[in-house]
Amino acid sequence: MPGLLLGDEAPNFEADTTHGRIRFHDFLGDSWGILFSHPRDFTPVCTTELGRAAKLAPEFRKRNVKMIALSIDDVSDHLAWSKDINAYNGDEPTEKLPFPIIADAKRELSIQLGMLDPDERDKEGMPLTARVVFVFGPDKKLKLSILYPATTGRNFDEILRVVDSLQLTAKNKVATPVDWKSGDRVMVIPSMPDDEAKKLFPEGIFTKELPSGKKYLRYTPQP
Repeated sequence: MPGLLLGDEAPNFEADTTHGRIRFHDFLGDSWGILFSHPRDFTPVCTTELGRAAKLAPEFRKRNVKMIALSIDDVSDHLAWSKDINAYNGDEPTEKLPFPIIADAKRELSIQLGMLDPDERDKEGMPLTARVVFVFGPDKKLKLSILYPATTGRNFDEILRVVDSLQLTAKNKVATPVDWKSGDRVMVIPSMPDDEAKKLFPEGIFTKELPSGKKYLRYTPQP
């Protein structure tokens, strides 16, 4: 079945976008990347999503993350719709967003990446793209994927949060607990022995006592 699994390398596809033609690996360069699809241009939920993504674009840039969107519409529709998105945000209604939007009218890339929603179809009965999020590391490999149906809008602040977690845990032998935000304490990975953890995390380790007696809930300040 077409699609991407964690650890898979992103296909080095070529595509027409609102910022010109791209080759995906060249577009990413040495950056992290977010490729996210939406069902259709000129639709209400998608407008709010891309509006929020545009507002958060400076935060993603601070984290060395390049964003790129995709749907089955063509470039001319993407450009016209971008005016609506900018107007929704209260900005000048220009044809450009801070990130490109891929045109995939033939659905070739959507099929290759496993992005089609079988329950949402256009007036010709053809499936629309779902709300997929792929996060790629600088090695071009998939680090995270999230799949939403067309009826449910995404939370781009959450996507920003998981990028913070992915980048932190890529550099440090830690994991981030439920509802973690940047600056919160983190967890020592279970495979690390206590003596190694004490050397690696000089600010200290707090172990939560549990009825089982097992010492697996170990916290430390964020490195």
